[in-house]
Amino acid sequence: MDTVLATTQVQPGGVLAGEVRLKGGDVDSEIEYVALGLVTRVESEVGDGEHAGTAEFFQTRVAGPFSLRKGEQQNIPFQFAVPWETPITEIQGRPMRGSAVGVRTELAIAKAVDKGDLDPVAIVPLPSQDQVLQAFSRLGFHFKSADFEAGQLFGVDQRLPFFQEIEFYPPGQYAGQVNEVELTFVANPEGLEVILEADKRGGMFQSGHDSFGRFQVTHDQALRIDWTAEIGRWLDGLAGRHGHSAGPAAHGQAHYGEGHYGGPHHEHDHHGHGHHRGGPGLGAVAAAGAAGVVGGLVAAEVADEIGDAFEGEDEGGGDW
Repeated sequence: MDTVLATTQVQPGGVLAGEVRLKGGDVDSEIEYVALGLVTRVESEVGDGEHAGTAEFFQTRVAGPFSLRKGEQQNIPFQFAVPWETPITEIQGRPMRGSAVGVRTELAIAKAVDKGDLDPVAIVPLPSQDQVLQAFSRLGFHFKSADFEAGQLFGVDQRLPFFQEIEFYPPGQYAGQVNEVELTFVANPEGLEVILEADKRGGMFQSGHDSFGRFQVTHDQALRIDWTAEIGRWLDGLAGRHGHSAGPAAHGQAHYGEGHYGGPHHEHDHHGHGHHRGGPGLGAVAAAGAAGVVGGLVAAEVADEIGDAFEGEDEGGGDW
């Protein structure tokens, strides 16, 4: 079994095409189905620590049932739409450390399931997402890493059981006030949610805390917003240089907050703090549950396999 992709690069919501090539063995076989899935490595909170496992977040059957004769070769063409919330894996042509997505082929025969090799696929930003990422670059942010966290974002219409956090070191002029900024996209056919989380430094007699910004726009609106100015004003507000911007009110909705962006109490946030906050922000997710249960997390040996498959794909960091 061999899966050949027509392209190894696709945008969220785009179409991935190719063919699965099968060759019969020494005897005739009855194939139950051939399925393709998208998988990635996801982190979830387990007790006071984190567990990394592999989540298959999309699957579609492309053939079956059918007969495969002895020595026969069959090529099965396929195409399917990638979920809109699929996390991006590269910025400006460079793979992002900590982000990887692969296509897994599954062949069911004689009540057994054969999982084929993992074929890496690059998920490149939508134009609306790219506008935000370019603003980060223009402002002088430096890419740190990215990861996928199991759970649901508060108040966001989220379909996948995990979300992506893209972490940046702040521009030099904010280094004394902000440790890092995390960016999350949640896309759908109509638009985009852009969620920012800043880890603020504490003063001599103060502990640090998180501040959030949230923009809800259509894809077309995202192309017209001056994201460099919007994010710059948000950062200036965090640093106390002037009040928070009203946000891109002419284009969409924006919300800002300190420590949360509204909602009921949760006991937990993704940093593992046990204290109670006024409401969960980007990092505060619903209880992740045991590894192997939430978000389709599967066995550790599969996590090792996806790590091996993507070895060398996630090198990088620093400047873009």
